[in-house]
Amino acid sequence: MRRKAGLVLLACAVFCAALSPLLRWYAFPRLARIPAGQYQDMVLEAKDATLLDYGTMRAKKVSEVTIVQTLKGDVEAAKRIERTADRPVVVWDSLSYVQGPDGKMVSRIPERYIFDAHSQDPVHATGETVDGDPVRRDGIEFKWPFLTQKRDYEYFDAQTRTTNPIHYKGTRTFRGLDVYYFEQTIPWTKVPMPKTMPVKGITPESVARTGTTRWYTTVRRFWVEPVTGAPVYGEEIHREELRGGTLLGDRAKVTAFAGHVKMREDYIAHTVALVKHNRTLVLMLTSYLPWGSLILGLLLLALSLCLEARARRPKDPDDPEASETAAPEPVSA
Repeated sequence: MRRKAGLVLLACAVFCAALSPLLRWYAFPRLARIPAGQYQDMVLEAKDATLLDYGTMRAKKVSEVTIVQTLKGDVEAAKRIERTADRPVVVWDSLSYVQGPDGKMVSRIPERYIFDAHSQDPVHATGETVDGDPVRRDGIEFKWPFLTQKRDYEYFDAQTRTTNPIHYKGTRTFRGLDVYYFEQTIPWTKVPMPKTMPVKGITPESVARTGTTRWYTTVRRFWVEPVTGAPVYGEEIHREELRGGTLLGDRAKVTAFAGHVKMREDYIAHTVALVKHNRTLVLMLTSYLPWGSLILGLLLLALSLCLEARARRPKDPDDPEASETAAPEPVSA
């Protein structure tokens, strides 16, 4: 019986040991994916900002500027692209809507971002756009990969339509989470006018005819939870200017927007809670279950070897089983 039990335990040990790498290297890439139909929103604020009054073409101080960012997954578009991409795809329709303290629109810039559901690598397909302009992303945007590493990444900037390094600056603690801090600086760059302008009658084409151009710079900062790759907090020191042309009269430039943009407190709390929950799910596939399965396999192997050793050990004469004697056979005359 001991030998049979040892063989059963040995089989279980082999199964557990084989399950460990399967969970980490096979199940994890297939189960840890961004849902194709995900929807999320976020509100950011810039207190005591500078904003252009298009009526007077003068910059003025305002109490706050609010930026509402929404991400909405297009499931049907993702399914269409998956047929040719041969990989799980997510299509996010993003909208960055900026409004002044009076609630009126300052700008609205839509995006379509197509990426791999697990790795977050961009997937190039028809419809990849920023403000209606076709683009080709060569870096991440909005989210880092699962199991983010301590290194620089290529990050896509929607204003300039270019990809630039975003630098790893160290590990920090944020609201009880160990996070990686990343920072990117975009120098002053000439960028397109938004397709939707805040004043009727003013269009990008009419501004272009005056010779006035739009310039932009920012310092972008993210605090990223490395297991999920999700930013738990972000902020930008953002500046925009209009330069040259007859639209500004005798002035060389005027500030269109300047402010320190930060996530609103209620969205920080919600994001941290969500990331903590998702972090546990990812760790189940990458750490808890694989290591638990491996340790269980080693324990079962040890127990199996112990039973096998006891089965092979010479029997003790004092053992009741050893003292039993077979019934004597009849002796023929």
